[in-house]
Amino acid sequence: MTTIKQKLAIGLIVVLVLGAIAFFAFAPGIAEKGMNRVQQANTIAVSPDIRKFHYQLRIADLHADSLLWHRNLLDRGTRGHVDLPRLQEGNVALQVFTTVTKSPDGLNNVQNDARTRDNITLLALAQRWPPATWTSLTARALHQSTRLHAFEQRSDGNLSIIRNKRDLARLMLLRKQGQPVVGALLGTEGSHALDGDLDNVQVLFDAGFRLMSLQHFFDNKLGGSLHGISKLGLTEFGKAVVAQIDKLEILLDVSHSSANVVRDTLAIAKRPLIVSHTGIQSHCGTPRNIDDSLMKKIAAAGGLIGIGFWDSASCDISPSGIAKSIVAAVRLVGEDHVALGSDFDGAVMTGFDVADLTKLTQALVNEGLDREVIKKVMGENQLRFFANYLPD
Repeated sequence: MTTIKQKLAIGLIVVLVLGAIAFFAFAPGIAEKGMNRVQQANTIAVSPDIRKFHYQLRIADLHADSLLWHRNLLDRGTRGHVDLPRLQEGNVALQVFTTVTKSPDGLNNVQNDARTRDNITLLALAQRWPPATWTSLTARALHQSTRLHAFEQRSDGNLSIIRNKRDLARLMLLRKQGQPVVGALLGTEGSHALDGDLDNVQVLFDAGFRLMSLQHFFDNKLGGSLHGISKLGLTEFGKAVVAQIDKLEILLDVSHSSANVVRDTLAIAKRPLIVSHTGIQSHCGTPRNIDDSLMKKIAAAGGLIGIGFWDSASCDISPSGIAKSIVAAVRLVGEDHVALGSDFDGAVMTGFDVADLTKLTQALVNEGLDREVIKKVMGENQLRFFANYLPD
């Protein structure tokens, strides 16, 4: 006969099991819905002429964190900013997918301590990532790479991972022939993904990574973050990582890096740098954006500046606001060095998702930007950079 205590124990177990099921089933989606939002308060009418012009563009975006979230990117989602159907609807030729592996509690643009609780650990548990990802940042990056490769394999040829110049040329040929294939280039959001081991640069390269940033929202073994505590430059380990990245012809991203890290990297890097998602300090004076003088130096060395679509990068998330930020960047560093760096799905609110990029094209025309310059900013600069600096 079952006693009252046994019944209570069984009831408690049932409650815990149901609670765990609900947590794993619903918590990740609820979290993302609250973080990756679209606010379309300031809409913009797209004319038939501009819509036609938009679909003649070759569009590329330098930064999206979509692999972090528990969604099938082959299906059109009801939350977030990016998936394959919406990329195709927005006429995107190439999307850089970055892998977030650590994010400190109390995240802000001014000062974060790497020793605080890590938000990605809880997300990894909630999304049922493999046990190795609970403690290893390299494993987290590799898991997200595995997800992208699985999406590619199940996409019926509509998603193609870009690893080298040949892959990029093939992608451009297929799109010229009218096929709706979207290229995907894999990157890291900070080199803490190396777990402090230089050999992991090769490990990530072998897994398909072709872009690596040095820091995220906190200082790491490589040096200071723009949002960290020390604000220091590259460490000896950081210099060794930069050298190895150069050797393997991985694209080098200094988004989130301290000003001192950017200066040190400019001094030793053998190839131009990318700032994949940012804004212009003189246009939007927030702690998220580095000094204009550094932006000019990056561009003068052949680099590329990706303009972000969220508030602390551009100070106005409407299509017109992002267009104004892009125009400010063109005036500062020149039309050949400005790109899109949306930060879609990066726990940010934007004024449109990737399917609505036509609104940005219309806004750029409204701002008086020449159509040839619009072509460059929307994708030609990015594609030229990749064609020059991806591995053979």
